[in-house]
Amino acid sequence: MRPEDFDYKLPEHLIAQYPHKPRDGSRLMVAHRQSRSWDHVCFADLPRFTSDRDLLVLNDSEVLPIRLLTRKDTGGRVEILLLRCLQGNLWEALLKPGRRLRSGTRLMTDSTSLAVQVMDGAGSAIRQIRLDFQGNLQEILEEVGHSPLPPYIQRADALQDRGSYQTIYATKPGSVAAPTAGLHFTPELLSRLNHCKITLHVGYGTFQPIVTERAENHRMHPEFYEIPEESASLLRQHRRAGGKVIAVGTTTTRVLEHVRRKRGEVVADRGWTDLFVKPGFEFQVVNGLITNFHLPRTSLLMLVAAFAGKQLMEESYREAIARSYRFYSYGDAMFID
Repeated sequence: MRPEDFDYKLPEHLIAQYPHKPRDGSRLMVAHRQSRSWDHVCFADLPRFTSDRDLLVLNDSEVLPIRLLTRKDTGGRVEILLLRCLQGNLWEALLKPGRRLRSGTRLMTDSTSLAVQVMDGAGSAIRQIRLDFQGNLQEILEEVGHSPLPPYIQRADALQDRGSYQTIYATKPGSVAAPTAGLHFTPELLSRLNHCKITLHVGYGTFQPIVTERAENHRMHPEFYEIPEESASLLRQHRRAGGKVIAVGTTTTRVLEHVRRKRGEVVADRGWTDLFVKPGFEFQVVNGLITNFHLPRTSLLMLVAAFAGKQLMEESYREAIARSYRFYSYGDAMFID
């Protein structure tokens, strides 16, 4: 397989720049794998396509305002995206521009409580930095940080994005991007659906385009996950009853399938996964998938092609474009059953 086999042309005006209000008022394309047909409904209509035996699995990872706008002593601007804590105050981060910044360069924020120092040598945009701060780091980030909106949202982030770019059930801080399939849910809608929660902290690598000549040679960055015992028990219960396991998002899908392969069953577990789901993959847990419309040439789109079948995925995307669905993080959704 080649990355260009998972390419498509999208009119720029279909890239959603703002979230839908209300959340569950967004559009939902229901793609039926058996009949190879579609229903076009509102996301709030989702319960029409599920039964009492089915179980939705949600990713409760929380996105922090980890995008920092900093400046050098010379006045030059450097944007920082915190990726992960390595140890203590040492972090891995994406710096823009960052390839030429020398080791030891200090970067100032708008808070006197937080400064940054580049710790490793130049050459890559992903650098090791030290955060020098006074007080509680999470509280400081809430004060000076920005929501890490993806680059195709071509506007400055607003205070409202702190809530909009977050699922209503997010409780476990750790993601650099929102698990966007869950953005459509409201408390009222969730109350009508059987559901449980797991955690996968979304990493920067999840959204990177595949750049290897052969897609099979792409390597996923490891991401931390956790399945609590209560959720594992519910999953086993619904599977024994013959219900569908409906994954809300590609992140959730990868966790469930990873643990099934690792442990032989979906059980309480925690660890790291770099599972790459591509066409030819045999799904052992997930029977239904709720997902947004994804960027071309990405592992996310390949996962959708693996689950729906490449032809149905391509037909569904053409259908969505023809009907002016909104794409990407703040866009509309698909339910593949």
